[in-house]
Amino acid sequence: MDELWQLLEKAKSYFGVTLFNFGETSVTLIGLIISIASLIFVYLFSKWLRSLLSKKILTRTKLDLGARESISTITQYIVLVLGFTIVLQSLGIDLTALNVLAGALGVGIGFGLQNIANNFISGLIIMFQRPIKLGDRIQVDDVSGKVVNIGSRGTTVLTNDNIAIIVPNSDFMNKNVINWSYGDEKVRFRIPVGVSYQSDIDHVTKVLLKVAEENEGVLKNPAPKVCFRSFGDSSLNFELWVWTEDFIQRKGFFVSKINYAIFKEFQKNDIEIPFPQRVLHKAHEV
Repeated sequence: MDELWQLLEKAKSYFGVTLFNFGETSVTLIGLIISIASLIFVYLFSKWLRSLLSKKILTRTKLDLGARESISTITQYIVLVLGFTIVLQSLGIDLTALNVLAGALGVGIGFGLQNIANNFISGLIIMFQRPIKLGDRIQVDDVSGKVVNIGSRGTTVLTNDNIAIIVPNSDFMNKNVINWSYGDEKVRFRIPVGVSYQSDIDHVTKVLLKVAEENEGVLKNPAPKVCFRSFGDSSLNFELWVWTEDFIQRKGFFVSKINYAIFKEFQKNDIEIPFPQRVLHKAHEV
């Protein structure tokens, strides 16, 4: 029994050893262990709270998915900041002693952490202003796809090839962003078509509208239209205007389907699609 008591006293003396001083505060081993465990608990609790808000509590409201994720993420950040502050104060650390650290951090941000800070602030702006939200179909430079996650530093975009690309949040502030789903998911595509000068333009119009009406991806409202664009060198140039909301990020496939149908209908109706021609004249000898 005496040996066990001596062992406990020895362990107590080890845990009570001062590891280092932070300002006027002495940080002991037991205090450091408790603080680390508390920080881990705060982090896990914030993640659990975010998941609870996003998947259970806020789903009962009329908020869309993007708004729910924004509220949940901001709540997680608030819990993290408050939790870390409370843990540091319970450790006995005077937060005013962090002024030196804050100054050093400011210098670091100015040099090496500028992009990180820029992306983090841009992420907060995205969550508040919501120029994009989860589920939107977007295009940034050469990256296009569906927004599946908005993080603190980057936004994950899932392309049509099922490839996840992480785009830095600052790109949404500094570059042109196309949001195909903003406000209304309907988009209009213009499909150019050229026919010969011998064609009946009224008949061409009817055939083009027939193709649009028979395509399942084309919306009935707004209705498709045909526009006579110009007189070309070798053709009369038309445009078929169609609206869709199913092929926002599959424009190539959608236009290809309509072009196939147009070509087949033109063949059935003997409508000629001309190609550029050149006429060469032989010069007369003087």
